[in-house]
Amino acid sequence: MIDAVVIPLLKILVVLNAVLVGVTFMVLLERKVIAWTQARLGPMRVGPYGVLQPVADVVKLMIKEDITPAKADAWVFTLAPFVALVPALIVFAVIPFGPEVSILGRPVTLYVTDLNVGLLYIVSVASIGVYGIILAGWASNSKFPLLAGLRASAQLISYEVAVTMTLVSMIVSAGTLSMVGIVQAQQAQGVWYAFVQPLAFFIFFVGGLAETNRAPFDMPEAEQELTGGFHTEYSGMRFALFFLAEYANMIVVSSVATTLFLGGWLRPFPNVAALAFLGIVPGWMWFLAKTFVFLYIFLWVRATLPRYRYDQLMRLGWKVLIPLAIANVVVSAVVKVLL
Repeated sequence: MIDAVVIPLLKILVVLNAVLVGVTFMVLLERKVIAWTQARLGPMRVGPYGVLQPVADVVKLMIKEDITPAKADAWVFTLAPFVALVPALIVFAVIPFGPEVSILGRPVTLYVTDLNVGLLYIVSVASIGVYGIILAGWASNSKFPLLAGLRASAQLISYEVAVTMTLVSMIVSAGTLSMVGIVQAQQAQGVWYAFVQPLAFFIFFVGGLAETNRAPFDMPEAEQELTGGFHTEYSGMRFALFFLAEYANMIVVSSVATTLFLGGWLRPFPNVAALAFLGIVPGWMWFLAKTFVFLYIFLWVRATLPRYRYDQLMRLGWKVLIPLAIANVVVSAVVKVLL
């Protein structure tokens, strides 16, 4: 009973709370990083050095008036934020945060479940989130959100193809769809797949930026053109749910990239005996550190690069990334057969 029900429920509770708290403070981190980039201080007034700003933001959004436009489709308008958020959260069910550990004398795996098709599950579930943006654009009964929804759908299709092809390259290298199995394959081969598949690593990162609607690919928001994009008509907690979904998706992309390309919970160069002293750091801490580096790069890119034009975004996806991803799959398969 404990192993079959209680422990999985506790894992789900811990993961969901950790992700939601992490998302809350990611907003503060982003504001601080962009401020430092621009030689500013960022939020400083709520708590020491502004560390309580996320609490103030949550309180503000909870008490802010939540308006539904008179001619909007009320049910779909309310449902859309949840459609965007829920897939980003349930993806974490198959992401391994660490190996098996002993807690109070009981062996516990640091992941909710290990599906033998875990990578396929992530691709399938994560793709549903864009429907939240599309539904929000359509249900708002406003031209700017509708245009943003159309942009989001076209953008997802363009970059999902390239990202999925890179994942095929990873399957060829690891020989499994299990996320735990992919980490174990990197441990057995003694090298992170970022060094084995550098092109796939680059394509996955760029595609991750585009699929999470992050700069320089934030076309579904594009304040200068669409006055706020798909969430123009949203306010209060429903507006906050879209932000939760965006930052949760950032954590998803960073976690998946860490697992696929940076060895997951493995220390750097796991088979190098001279670096054995790094094993003193628990695996889950290595995982969190690598994921944080990815998240920081997300923020760094936003503070550095200007937004693409829409034709540039489409050209990059269809004429550059997809051909490169297909070529990478072919080369990976040939190398796998020959070796």
